[in-house]
Amino acid sequence: MTGTAASADVEVGVELLDVAKGSFVMGSDRDDGYPADGEGPAHRVELAAFRIGATTVTNRQFAVFVEDTGFKTLAETFGTSFVFAGQLPDDFPPTRGVAAAPWWREVPGADWRHPEGLNSDVVGRSSHPVVHVSWFDAIAYAAWAGLRLPSEAEWERAARGGRVGSSFPWGDEIEPDGEHRMNVFQGSFPTHNNAADGFAGTCPVRSYPPNGLGLFEVVGNVWEWCSDWFSPSYYEHSPQEDPAGPLTGTSRVMRGGSYLCHHSYCRRYRVEARSHNTPDSTASNIGFRVAAPASRPTER
Repeated sequence: MTGTAASADVEVGVELLDVAKGSFVMGSDRDDGYPADGEGPAHRVELAAFRIGATTVTNRQFAVFVEDTGFKTLAETFGTSFVFAGQLPDDFPPTRGVAAAPWWREVPGADWRHPEGLNSDVVGRSSHPVVHVSWFDAIAYAAWAGLRLPSEAEWERAARGGRVGSSFPWGDEIEPDGEHRMNVFQGSFPTHNNAADGFAGTCPVRSYPPNGLGLFEVVGNVWEWCSDWFSPSYYEHSPQEDPAGPLTGTSRVMRGGSYLCHHSYCRRYRVEARSHNTPDSTASNIGFRVAAPASRPTER
């Protein structure tokens, strides 16, 4: 069953942070992204006040939803999902790969409970982001919790944490003073991850310092679904007030990058970076963060 709003006796346990009504400059005119992603032009956006999750939804939080509703994710229904090859043992049986990205393996039995396939589980990972969730799974959880997914504009404003123009919530240096501020791929992608930042896969939420608004891991760790359809040309004609993405499309926006982002092939761990995937897609580096309307009138 898909479930409706969370039962009164169910503890959703999502911390929401208030973001005041205001404006910010969305996107970038710099050339450190990918032209096909449509990161520019930089443009001013006015947003109504809203609330957004301090962290991505965790395995623990998602498990409460599943227990309350009996929900089955698309990966569970399909019986398969995609796992980064570096997370599989060397003797893992051959499986179908992805021609354009051979480091991805389609693994039978991979789902949110079994992130690396049937012989894996989430024991000890209750505070890690839930993964192998499609856009449809994410909106089902959000509806049950009485919440929603953030729009792409809401996501970027919150991720910037009040900073203007920088590529990361803390500035423009990837590792200021040699300090790791996000969970991304360290080493030689895709063959060797030296885990210099402390993690070879997902990390628990709140592992790194929060941004200026109190949000954790807005870059790195897992990709986060947004509510919008994706178009690379959307910024050229998007409305200034509360843009919500194109009316139609074939893929949904994802933001934030993941633990697999690396400067050699995927520099999408920046706050202005955009990506997208079909809404039925699932993988071991895709999760989500929830949002909601403002709890009270706020101004900045």
